[in-house]
Amino acid sequence: MGVKPFTTSYSGFMNFLRMLLFALLSCAGIVDGYSNGLLSGVCGSMMPFHQKNGTAAYIPQNVTAPYNITVDKNSFKEGDVITVTINGQSGSLFRGFLLEARQVGQLIPIGTFNVTANDTQTLSCDGVTSRAVSHTTAVKKSLVQVTWMAPSYGPLSNIEFKATILKSFSNFWLNVTSSTVLYNGTDSFSTTAPPVSADPDCGRTKVCFSHPSNCDPNTNANCYYVAIKATIDKPEKRIEIIGKADGYVSIGFSDDQSMGNDDVYICGKNSNGTIGVQHAFNTGKSSPTILPLGNVTNIVAAITNGNINCSFTSRNAISTASRASTDEYYLMIAAGPSNGGNIQLHTNKYVSSTKVNLLSPSVVGTTNSEDFPPIVKAHGCLMLIAWMTTGNLGMLIARYLKGVAKGQCCAGKDFWFVTHVFLMSLSIIATAIAFIIVFSNAKDWSGGAHPVLGCLVMILSLIQPIVAAFRCDPLHERRFVFNWAHTFLALAIKGLAVAAIFTGLGLLEENKDGWMMKIKPEVALLVLFLLGNLAFLISLLVGIGMA
Repeated sequence: MGVKPFTTSYSGFMNFLRMLLFALLSCAGIVDGYSNGLLSGVCGSMMPFHQKNGTAAYIPQNVTAPYNITVDKNSFKEGDVITVTINGQSGSLFRGFLLEARQVGQLIPIGTFNVTANDTQTLSCDGVTSRAVSHTTAVKKSLVQVTWMAPSYGPLSNIEFKATILKSFSNFWLNVTSSTVLYNGTDSFSTTAPPVSADPDCGRTKVCFSHPSNCDPNTNANCYYVAIKATIDKPEKRIEIIGKADGYVSIGFSDDQSMGNDDVYICGKNSNGTIGVQHAFNTGKSSPTILPLGNVTNIVAAITNGNINCSFTSRNAISTASRASTDEYYLMIAAGPSNGGNIQLHTNKYVSSTKVNLLSPSVVGTTNSEDFPPIVKAHGCLMLIAWMTTGNLGMLIARYLKGVAKGQCCAGKDFWFVTHVFLMSLSIIATAIAFIIVFSNAKDWSGGAHPVLGCLVMILSLIQPIVAAFRCDPLHERRFVFNWAHTFLALAIKGLAVAAIFTGLGLLEENKDGWMMKIKPEVALLVLFLLGNLAFLISLLVGIGMA
């Protein structure tokens, strides 16, 4: 009986220790949740993600905060330095804070902070350093003082300092705001055309490319020109775009020389006719997806001599979706009309001949992107060889030249038959290669009649040798079924192949600088086709006359 009280007491004592240890570990986790002040992930909302039982259960206080944010100036201009102080009222202490400067009514932090005290630190927001300030420890404090420097350029306006201040883990205030600091500098947003620095700085401090190559937009009204100035020490790019268009001119950053998965900036007419800048992502097969403009400042835009002319500074990271951001891209220029501020299909498109490193100033040449890629040209050449040469020869030999080299055999078969099989096999192989390479290049269905006709040709071309492999003996009573089916398939393939070639060459009409610039591709193909068949006709007639 005397042991039970001891056992009960011991069990209770251990349970007490377990509860105490759990509480201590929980408190340690709570303190660690905000003590280091690394809050870059909440720059936009400024809302601390303090969890309770795995969920963000705590909400900000809805009563007046017992803290003030004061500034030593009531107005500012570009480059000014302002001292900002957070202090508690009537001795109120706080453990943590997050402080930013924002233009009134805006969500993006601007300017840069500088700190000297050991219990404060600067934070990066949207990839830009020193955009915000926070604590480094959870030690209670009554006052924090930092300095803030205004941007040296940009479309600035009145600002205010906003802070989230934490008295404890579950007790905090959101949007504690200073008095408004008035902007009295020079408005840097202008409709005056930005200066064009195509000559002195290209290749020295800027990456430049244009179409025609090395053209000067100051003297050439048909010059399309872009320049990018980027620096290693600052995550920003100064971009200039100039071009002749009814609606917009744009620059794209791409991993390859084809549209798709491109980061794009559009300089174009808004619905009210003024020039604006948009940020977009281009999928390549439809209108680009318009994105939030993000951290784009110092916009300067105008229409001069019919050319759309704008420049701006972007601190947005470049994203091409297929990989992590780097500094090497193909550059693209696209220009075209717009309707009510919505861009339409481009009428001009140019791509740099090589990738450029944005941090390495250079002058890069342009490739007329209306030229088809080499792999697409190879596709067209293979189809022409297959169905205007080897296919024609194979069909003519099977139809009219069975009596040639009569009695001569090769591998136990008539010579005409071996030649026919060889030529038609080449046609099928060339068609298959052309089919595979063009789809591997496009990685998508482009639409229109041409790919449909191409797929039908490929399918029937594969069916034809299968049918031939299971043909019956030449003397079989149902041999005529195979003969008709073989003939019908051959004629269908030939007709569809010619239609596919016509529609494919029709796509070259957009190539205004290509080898068919002076004549329509359909006319050129028709003349070529007639001349080729005329030569075969003459040869056959001569052969008949000599028989």
